[in-house]
Amino acid sequence: MNLTEENLAKRFAAQSAVEQVKHGMVIGLGSRSTAEIAIRILGEKAKDGFQIVGVPTSHESEELARSLGIRVSTLAECPQLDLTIDGADEVELNSLDLIKGRGGALLREKIVASSSRQLIIVADESKIVDRLGARGELPVEVVPFAWQSTSLRLEKSGWKPVLRLTAERSPYITDGGHYILDCSFDSIHALQSRAVELHNTVGVVEHGMFLGMATEVHVGNASGVRVLDRSAIPHQGPRST
Repeated sequence: MNLTEENLAKRFAAQSAVEQVKHGMVIGLGSRSTAEIAIRILGEKAKDGFQIVGVPTSHESEELARSLGIRVSTLAECPQLDLTIDGADEVELNSLDLIKGRGGALLREKIVASSSRQLIIVADESKIVDRLGARGELPVEVVPFAWQSTSLRLEKSGWKPVLRLTAERSPYITDGGHYILDCSFDSIHALQSRAVELHNTVGVVEHGMFLGMATEVHVGNASGVRVLDRSAIPHQGPRST
């Protein structure tokens, strides 16, 4: 898929997801490229009197929404959201489990998604995988204090953590003021089985596995969109992180 086809695929996915948004809804506004396209489409609708309230998952999404005339709020003011539209780095086809956070906003994205009745994911075909973790590291957000000790604990558990750096070679800092360790792993084992282990690691704030959270995935390609619906997947357990 070339760049033009990729942009078109993202546009198709974003447009399809926005069709689920109704006048007066309170929605979570995701981060990064495909979610940003959805925010811009919502901004176009807002010019015609379509009213929503948006709860952004990042400073960038907040600034974009405000610039487009979308009313912005917080979870403190709107603790229950109708839905969230966000992107994903990987979507496992048979479960709709996700990896998110390679853009750096995983903690806020998970908090907002967990406060939503629906999580609608927008993605192009390149994000669909047969097995979670097939195309890169798992982002793990950690406390900056003694992050080296946290990294060592992860290493002892079989992870291969690398501190994410900026272009200036300083630690990447999330909107929450944390660091990110990008963790590679033994792909022989199911990634999902290690979620509890990560949550129990001292110094870890959150990880980028979004398990059982997506209700729909709108997958764009150069000719249109297909919708993957969680309700159509058998043997799915309750929502978890």
